[in-house]
Amino acid sequence: MKRDSVFVQMNKLGKKGQPFLFIIDFAMQQPVMLPLSEVNSEDILYSINGFSNAPPIKPLPKAVFFEKYPLAFAEYTPKFNFVKQQIQIGNSFLVNLTCPTPIATNLSLKEIFYLSRARYKLWYQDQFVVFSPEIFVQIRNNQIASFPMKGTIDAAIPNAEAIILNDLKETAEHHTIVDLIRNDLSIVARNVRVERLRYVEQVHTNGKNLLQVSSEIKGDLESNWQEQVGDILLRLLPAGSISGAPKPKTIDIIREAEQYERGYYTGVFGIFDGQELDCGVMIRFIEKTDQGLLYKSGGGITGFSEAQNEYQELVDKVYLPIQSKQAFRKSAASSFNS
Repeated sequence: MKRDSVFVQMNKLGKKGQPFLFIIDFAMQQPVMLPLSEVNSEDILYSINGFSNAPPIKPLPKAVFFEKYPLAFAEYTPKFNFVKQQIQIGNSFLVNLTCPTPIATNLSLKEIFYLSRARYKLWYQDQFVVFSPEIFVQIRNNQIASFPMKGTIDAAIPNAEAIILNDLKETAEHHTIVDLIRNDLSIVARNVRVERLRYVEQVHTNGKNLLQVSSEIKGDLESNWQEQVGDILLRLLPAGSISGAPKPKTIDIIREAEQYERGYYTGVFGIFDGQELDCGVMIRFIEKTDQGLLYKSGGGITGFSEAQNEYQELVDKVYLPIQSKQAFRKSAASSFNS
């Protein structure tokens, strides 16, 4: 289904109050939209804040290993330097720079879906799996809310919460994205306001626990917003938290710096249930390719950013959000990490 026809069809189903699932790639070139009654669990499994079509199947217990082989810091640095230069000359204030990381695990994509703990989970035709903590937008009671997530730190670091909340770079990055999301929501909503600014949540992973910083921004919609649900999503995409500001020029910078196709990574997926909408950003993303499994991750770059810190954040975000008594073989340092 072509891009424009997908969003038009969303409007039609929204007007009828007919539930549907949507999966929209970063470039909005291959969007998927299906009436919820037509979603086949043999092809697509989803779990959205606990609302799921996944059969109650538990993977067999087994020792789990997970290894990651990130690009060398020397390979990351030219990408970072290009982005930093673009910021310094005024072409952007914030750029979300991402890279693919080869990984190895004895889990299938479907097993990762079942074992992962996350707000938003998606397994799609055994092509990719998502286990995202980040809300894109939620619409309830004629109010639209977005929860941009910017700022990550190892929870084991002493005084980690105070460090992340007082970090100048992280503070600047977060305020920039909050301003961007406020502006985005103002395109489709009235009375846009920040309800919560920079609150901290913990994410549990197979390797370490992380603290992540989010904000809550809300606006008011017309009572018949369901009739324009496709238009609302189209006008808000791509998500500001995984692109940057200003959005159009920053997307050009991203393409030149990254030199790979994000595909569905950093797109959005979610469900309209006939009355309300809930969707997440497709971060924490593993894709099956001819070369093996790729885990795509990244972070926001600002004028305050330092290459080594940003590189470490990219690597730290390559994880499985699995907590169990099973034995993990954690990824070891390798020549790829030098």
